[in-house]
Amino acid sequence: MPGSSGVNVEGSCEALCRTLVSQNGLQRETTDISQSVLYTSLMGLLLVADDEKEPLALGSGRLGLRNIGNTCFLNAVVQCLSHTRVLRNYCLLKSYKHEKYSKEEAKLMDAFSQVLSGLWDVPEGDTVVNPREFYSIFKEAVPYFNSYSQQDAQEFLRFLLDKLHTEINRRPNVRRMVKEPEQKYGRFRISEEAAAVWKKHLERDDSVIVELFSGQLRSSLHCSVCSHYSTTFDVFCDLSLPIPKRSSGGKVTLRECLDLFSQEEKLDKENSPMCERCSRRTECTKRLSIHRFPQVIVIHLNRFTTSRWSISKSTVYVSFPLTNLDLGRYGPIDCGSVLYDLYAICNHAGTVNMGHYTACCLDDNGWCFYNDSSVTLLTENQLQTNQAYVLFYQRSNSTAVSRK
Repeated sequence: MPGSSGVNVEGSCEALCRTLVSQNGLQRETTDISQSVLYTSLMGLLLVADDEKEPLALGSGRLGLRNIGNTCFLNAVVQCLSHTRVLRNYCLLKSYKHEKYSKEEAKLMDAFSQVLSGLWDVPEGDTVVNPREFYSIFKEAVPYFNSYSQQDAQEFLRFLLDKLHTEINRRPNVRRMVKEPEQKYGRFRISEEAAAVWKKHLERDDSVIVELFSGQLRSSLHCSVCSHYSTTFDVFCDLSLPIPKRSSGGKVTLRECLDLFSQEEKLDKENSPMCERCSRRTECTKRLSIHRFPQVIVIHLNRFTTSRWSISKSTVYVSFPLTNLDLGRYGPIDCGSVLYDLYAICNHAGTVNMGHYTACCLDDNGWCFYNDSSVTLLTENQLQTNQAYVLFYQRSNSTAVSRK
C-alpha cells in the first residue's frame, strides 16, 4: 500500500481480517489476531483471490543473468524460480518481513529477492542482472559451493530452497531431537497416519517454501516372511526419477520414468529395514507413491549415474507433456486426476566434466530461452530435447505460475 504508514497498514489489515472472521463465522481461540497472521492472511488474499489482477506492476521478466564464473547452474535455477508466481510475488512484496519469527537475519532471502526485483522491475534500463551479491551470501551459508568448478543445478536448488526456508521459517524455535522416537500409528488408518505425520512436520517447518514445494511420499513395505505390511511417510521437495535404459537414439516418456520410480522393488536382507513383526531384517518388497501432492512439483530426471570409478551421463530423450500431466495414478487409491502444467525447464548440455545449464520459462507471451545473459524467444516444439534435466510443474487449479 504505497504511501500508507505502518499504523494505517496494520489497522487496515486488522479490519479486513476481522471482517472476514465475522462474515465467515470463523472461531478464534482468543480475541486478538497476531500481526504475523494478519499480514499472512492479507498477502494470501492478494496473491490468490483474483487470478485476473496482478498485485504488482511488473516488467516482462525477460532479462538475463550475468555468468560470474561457472554460475550457469545458478542462473538457470533462479530463472525457473523467478517464474513461480507466488514465490516471485512473495519476494517482491517482501512478505517474509511481516511474518518472520526468527531472530536470524534473512540475508539470503533479501539477496534473492533483490535479484528477482532486478529481473521483474518495470524500468528495464539494463538487459542483464548481476547475481554476485546473492551468490556470495549463498556460498557463506553453503561453503560446499565455494569453488569455481561447475556445480549440479539440482543440488543447488535443494540447498537454496532449504536455506531460504530456514531463514523465513514461521516455526524457528521448535527444537529438533537428534533422533526422534519412532511413532506408532497401529490403530490409525493410512490417511490418519499421513495427516498426523504431516501435522507434526508443519509444527516445526512452515514457510512459503513448504506451502509451494513440499509433498509427502508414502513408502509401503511387505515382509516376505510374515506378510506384514508397514508404511512410512517422508516429506519431499522434488522427485528424482530414474531413466529407463535405452539404446543410443532410443526414447522414453516421462510416464515410463514415473512408472519405474513407483514400481515394486525387491530388497534383500542387507538393504531392508527391520520388520516390525519379525523384529529382524528380512527380504521384502518396497513401493513408493505420492500421498500428498505439492502445488509445484519439481521433477529431476536423474541423468547422472555414479559407479565405483566414474560418473556417466544419460542422453536418452525423455518426452514430457506441457499441459495436463496427470499424476493421480501415482497417488492414493481413488484420488482421481491430479493435473499439472509445465512452466519451466532446467536443461543440461554437454558431458559430466564439460556441461552447461540453461532454462526455458513460460510467461503470458510464450516461452523464452534463458542462456545466462542471453534471452531469446522459443516455440513449444523446441522444448523437447534430450537435455531436459529438471522440470517445474504447477497444479493447474492454482496460481503459482508466473503470469503478467
